[in-house]
Amino acid sequence: MKIDPIFLVKKGLAEIVAGVIPNKMERNRWRGILRYGPIRAMALSLRLWREKTPPRYYLAICTIAKNEAPYFEEWIEWHRKQGVEKFYIYDNESSDNTKEVLAPYVKSGLVEYVFWPGMKRQLTAYDDCLDKHRLDARWIAVIDMDEFIVPIKDRTIPEFLKRFENFSVVEINWLIYGSGGARKKENGTAMGRFRQHSFPNHILNRHVKSIVDPRRVCSFIGCHEAARISGQAADSHGQPIKKNFHDREPQQDVIRINHYAVKSYEEFLAKRARGRARTFKLRGLDYFNRYDLNDIKD
Repeated sequence: MKIDPIFLVKKGLAEIVAGVIPNKMERNRWRGILRYGPIRAMALSLRLWREKTPPRYYLAICTIAKNEAPYFEEWIEWHRKQGVEKFYIYDNESSDNTKEVLAPYVKSGLVEYVFWPGMKRQLTAYDDCLDKHRLDARWIAVIDMDEFIVPIKDRTIPEFLKRFENFSVVEINWLIYGSGGARKKENGTAMGRFRQHSFPNHILNRHVKSIVDPRRVCSFIGCHEAARISGQAADSHGQPIKKNFHDREPQQDVIRINHYAVKSYEEFLAKRARGRARTFKLRGLDYFNRYDLNDIKD
């Protein structure tokens, strides 16, 4: 399978240089800028400052997926109802019927399908999406197929985002849903089948996913944070972020991401077998126990 050697070298150098910065948030931001290239980031910032083309879409989603065909319809339809106008879907060598499932959405123009082969290609997919679609969308949410953005205080995600247009990034916390004791995959949607979740303040819910203004970020730092070239990042309460997400209490009262990390045990084993988009190492079986959190029933 294809591995991007240039990306790995740039990432390694960025880790070394950024490692000397003591502040975690600034270290992460510069990790992304260095990987992207400081001169390239400056040139991009200047070009985008001059750019006045209005975006075609207010909100798009970018994801990378492998053998997720059974889950696309629910995931796309949920987010479309929440105000998403475009989906950029990167297919990491699926061997199931992903292309057939997505075909009607591609034909309608709702989905842009990109075949994206190779190992450890998650961040390169995100960066490719940013580079290609900076001018196309006002906001791009970067999430996984087991994550559903759920607005709590607003009718839609765009209604929520209207209050954040002075920021370049909005970080939204997880709420982890467990298996509910299910061992086998059954018919029905993930949101319908799995109704038990963790305590809101569980430490794993400190993880975030980002909705970014693609004209003010250059690349992604891992799968959670974006490297800003201008502007500030905000939490879901509209406050400028001053601490890394690991050091903040989770917020789920305004908006949240339902994270169906394991689903049934059978589905978890299938997820484990697919491998991971950022590392060669398979998830351990202990992952199921850590994420199988069923403390509260919806």
